[in-house]
Amino acid sequence: MGKTRTRWLGRSYSRVVPGASGRVLVVDDNKVIRQLIRVNLELEGLEVVTAADGAECLDVVHQVRPDLVTLDVVMPRLDGLRTAARLRADPRTHHLPLAIISACTQYEVETGLDVGVDAFLSKPFEPAELVRLVKQLIQGRAGRGGVGGGDGGSGGDGSGDDDDDGLADGVAGGVSIG
Repeated sequence: MGKTRTRWLGRSYSRVVPGASGRVLVVDDNKVIRQLIRVNLELEGLEVVTAADGAECLDVVHQVRPDLVTLDVVMPRLDGLRTAARLRADPRTHHLPLAIISACTQYEVETGLDVGVDAFLSKPFEPAELVRLVKQLIQGRAGRGGVGGGDGGSGGDGSGDDDDDGLADGVAGGVSIG
């Protein structure tokens, strides 16, 4: 049947985490998945803001100013791939690391790489893989100078040749860095 519609009870969730080591905008239409990701990242000292779909993500991203955005692919109103493309097209967000956390087809992975997605994590995922991926992308952003830094972020040429993280390119292992 597919995914169920999310209730629009609140705009987004955010908890201020004193001494947080980064802020992540988690975008998924499944409330349970959003909470699972949020809890695992907050336990690692990250601040997490959530959005229920791509349209809500685009509404809050400039207020929240995250260090990383995670996106599901299949969502109502605006899916993750189109959201990623819009984030890359906006000069204010083109530098943001983007990670797709979804059960992706090969076509979706290729499309994601084409629009500039930095990494993919297949559902279901191990929480430790999620945390490792998020921290790696946030640290990479800091290494590139953060917001407005030098080369405009990773933009993603899809080559994957310059990562030295020990993670294999491709989706077979569950995690891939584009």
